[in-house]
Amino acid sequence: MAKAGNLTRADIAEAVHRKIGLSRVDSSTLVERILDHMCEALSDGNNVKISSFGTFVLRDKGQRVGRNPKTGVEVPISPRRVLTFRASQIMRDRIAGS
Repeated sequence: MAKAGNLTRADIAEAVHRKIGLSRVDSSTLVERILDHMCEALSDGNNVKISSFGTFVLRDKGQRVGRNPKTGVEVPISPRRVLTFRASQIMRDRIAGS
């Protein structure tokens, strides 16, 4: 696994391979299927909650007026859907305790 920086799909698949004992191919397939299922749920408009980890929350933002920081000109910002992540209390406690 990566010591610093980013945790990748390959890192997760390798951890599954080592800890559970699935083959590398099966571990990679499992990780891909889980991530695909999460993406599908989010694209269908559902939030994704992983107990003791956190929740991926979809929010609809309405149209608003923004300002170009260089010129100061007001421009409309169109409505959009954004994805946020809220860590569970258990995760927050683990991170704070590091």
